[in-house]
Amino acid sequence: MTAVDRRIAIVVLTHNRAELLRKCVENVLLKTSDATTEIVIWDNASTDHTAAYLASLDEPRIRVIRSEANVGQNGYARSFRETSAPYLIELDDDVTNAPPEWDALLLDAFVRLPEVGFLAADLEDDPNDEASQWRHHRRAHEYTELEHNGVRMLVGPTGGGCAMTSRELNERVGGFRERDGEVFWLEDAAYIQDIQKIGFGAAVLADLRVHHTGGSYYTTSSRDKDEYWKRHWARQARRETAKRALIRVPLMRRLNARFAWFVAPS
Repeated sequence: MTAVDRRIAIVVLTHNRAELLRKCVENVLLKTSDATTEIVIWDNASTDHTAAYLASLDEPRIRVIRSEANVGQNGYARSFRETSAPYLIELDDDVTNAPPEWDALLLDAFVRLPEVGFLAADLEDDPNDEASQWRHHRRAHEYTELEHNGVRMLVGPTGGGCAMTSRELNERVGGFRERDGEVFWLEDAAYIQDIQKIGFGAAVLADLRVHHTGGSYYTTSSRDKDEYWKRHWARQARRETAKRALIRVPLMRRLNARFAWFVAPS
């Protein structure tokens, strides 16, 4: 990669959400700048009219890869290996609107933030979208606004709905992870953990918002996703129970406040 090579590769995973995918293509992917030279749409064995819609597209940058099985989030690792651009964007198929040349805005900010290895677009505040409700209401207090090199960023919980990293950094940590037998899991969180181990952070670009349309209002949730969150919240409940038991041990609350072993239950 040379200093002037600012090409972008975008990967979109999709499964049985043809209508959302159509909006993603028309209102997001086709609004990218000339910096985006590769777009891979990985079809995770869709059985609706996704294949027919993808076959109708006449955009030379778009390449469709049809997986015979639904490999879920593992498609990111496999798709990006099919690209060559030095900057990578993972994009959810339920991101259905973005401003013109949003990819160039993301790239310009990313190159100005050398300490950030995963930079995500912010989300529009949509009362019907689960992700934006977490971002703007339930977890809004967890974000801190910072400015560096003329870029306003929000440091806090960062997801991969529309996010950029570099190929160089991606290769340094071994690429996006894969999990055999898993369809839905938080591959973006795993990637952030990997880059944090070598000194890079994650952030949200405050001046770029995209419209995310996930959750039951817009689509039918998949069984794999529902099962993942069911297990996730069960683990969280067990951890909270254990912490409540620990914090009742004499002096434990004071020691934990000093050494920060865990976040104490409220």
